[in-house]
Amino acid sequence: MPTLRLALSQIDPWVGDLDRNGDEVVRWTRQAVEAGAQLVAFPEMALTGYPVEDLALRRSFVEASRAALVGLAARLAGEGLGEVPVVVGYLGRSEHPSPRLGRPAGSPQNCAAVLHRGEVVTRFAKHHLPNYGVFDEFRWFVPGDQLPVLRVHGVDVALAICEDIWQDGGRVTAAREAGAGLLLVVNGSPYERDKDDLRLELVRRRAVEAGCALAYVNMVGGQDELVFDGDSIVVGADGEVLARAPQFEEHLMVLDLDLPAASSDHTDGLLLSDGLHLVRTELEGAAGRPEGRATAGIAPRISDEAEIWAALVSGTRAYVEKNGFRSVLLGLSGGIDSALVASIAVDAIGAENVYCVSMPSRYSSQHSRDDAAELARRTGLNFRTVSIAPMFDAYTGATELTGLAEENLQSRLRGTLLMAISNQEGHIVLAPGNKSELAVGYSTLYGDSVGAYGPIKDVYKSLVFRLARWRNEEAGRRGEVAPIPENTIDKPPSAELRPDQKDTDSLPDYDLLDSVLTRYIEGDEGRDAIVAAGFDPAVVDRVVRLVDTAEYKRRQYPPGPKVSVKNFGRDRRLPITNRWRRG
Repeated sequence: MPTLRLALSQIDPWVGDLDRNGDEVVRWTRQAVEAGAQLVAFPEMALTGYPVEDLALRRSFVEASRAALVGLAARLAGEGLGEVPVVVGYLGRSEHPSPRLGRPAGSPQNCAAVLHRGEVVTRFAKHHLPNYGVFDEFRWFVPGDQLPVLRVHGVDVALAICEDIWQDGGRVTAAREAGAGLLLVVNGSPYERDKDDLRLELVRRRAVEAGCALAYVNMVGGQDELVFDGDSIVVGADGEVLARAPQFEEHLMVLDLDLPAASSDHTDGLLLSDGLHLVRTELEGAAGRPEGRATAGIAPRISDEAEIWAALVSGTRAYVEKNGFRSVLLGLSGGIDSALVASIAVDAIGAENVYCVSMPSRYSSQHSRDDAAELARRTGLNFRTVSIAPMFDAYTGATELTGLAEENLQSRLRGTLLMAISNQEGHIVLAPGNKSELAVGYSTLYGDSVGAYGPIKDVYKSLVFRLARWRNEEAGRRGEVAPIPENTIDKPPSAELRPDQKDTDSLPDYDLLDSVLTRYIEGDEGRDAIVAAGFDPAVVDRVVRLVDTAEYKRRQYPPGPKVSVKNFGRDRRLPITNRWRRG
């Protein structure tokens, strides 16, 4: 039985940065070659970054990607790395028209290629295109119709791209028909809660269906609202986990796989399941393997809170760094939301790059001011206090404002002040709103909603408290000072825009509210179904009405990292102008 040394390169590509991504492929390939790898794989569209969205419709970008691929093959050979085949994802185009789809030849495709000895020896396109949730791939791409199979070191390796294994049949069934000894899948699979468990069961099931071992390489990092958690996996033909990479960090996983010898004599062009045509590529004289045996461990799983925290930190770090910023700015009120966002920012880019402003008004309590200062002391972030009282007095002296208008003026003054400091000093502003508040419109347009990124936009308020407690407990486990003052966690939440204000004056208890919201938003349950589940009809009616009438506010909120099954933004798309009020 042949042994194949495989290297899975779990890297963080940057969308649109072809030069950087090419450099990364060379760097990680060198490490893999030094480890004796005989086959190296990178994630989906690693050369262009993923998802490229409407960049795929720019012919200049498609051609730049194709040219970069050819240049990368030559560069790998020129740097002495060409003897080991490398599988890398890129943006390509179709060679033939797709009359059924009404798409001409040259239409964009989500592709991967095999590079060997300075050449692009085979190219193929994703067969199943996802068009649900955060994915819109039918908008951009046409599907591929091949099953590429590499014969390397006496093993037949079938190749697939991400969604190809999320759908039944297709390349999974075709790999069995082709007699493959390994199904290698390159992926750009975004994170959401519990996705790692779902992914593992999927990979196990597909390996059994394909009748061969399965290697799954995923990317890490963030791209706008999406976060990628890595979690690359290798399983045997029986579904047993052989190796698993850590989540949320770049990692090279190298291991030896004992695989069945290639025996199939199927010829090119053989029609397989789902209309796929077999395309064989034999890589003769590929680099050998050194003595000894390479093994990769199974990375320990992390808790739900640790996983979510890592996603929020990764998404925030990626948004700041990939957009060319070095520092962030936010208002630090002493409340739980801004405290959590500040802690995320400190973990993401370092306390020295986090700037916070306390902006008290006449209604700001002393304990909130003290809590804000205490968090700054504990974390070491940059902190200042600028009272909005003189600005507030100037406005109210110029025009008569009462009630909600007077309350919201305070929030808008704070937003204006943050944007002014941002313009002056060059920081990117972080918005502190949570998913519960965004859901029901409990925020002020052009006030607490200002900013370029919302780190907890997809985190319900009840989870905000859980994460704050977890982060403090984690600090204790590390022997560090807990970043968030206990009083911030324990006190009742309040916007502090009027005397003795509490969130519960305007909203149900957050545990109850979040339970209803989860059913209405993530579950897409209607009003009657939620009431039938045992919830008070009056509460449900109120929550549904608040959610439905706040769509215009949510559309104006900045992006933030997706951690739930359905976030506000790429996932949930409802009309702003909408008269349907029956849930």
